[in-house]
Amino acid sequence: STLMSMEINQVLQQMRSMQIAATGDIGTAPTRLEGAQDSQAFGSLLKNSLAAVTETQQKSAEMSLAYASGDENTDLAQVMVSMQKASLSFEAVTQVRNKLLSAYQEVMNMQV
Repeated sequence: STLMSMEINQVLQQMRSMQIAATGDIGTAPTRLEGAQDSQAFGSLLKNSLAAVTETQQKSAEMSLAYASGDENTDLAQVMVSMQKASLSFEAVTQVRNKLLSAYQEVMNMQV
């Protein structure tokens, strides 16, 4: 939860940086090299976030299957918490995607 919140804050900071650069604030606009590095870092962050969500969903599915199979070591409360974590992480990624899409559309609609 804290990790996902930190990742979302980093994504939002990247979006703010892109907006500042797009609006022509010369004092804070990144150079080409910095922009490329930021883009790579952002891509890595996004890829890692998606991998974490996938891992959470897989763990939840495994726990659910184990409980349904009658595994005595699997607690129903743990299964429910795991399912909720998977749901929340997916919702967070969906919201970030929506924000990114919205920011992209705003940038594309800006007149230069």
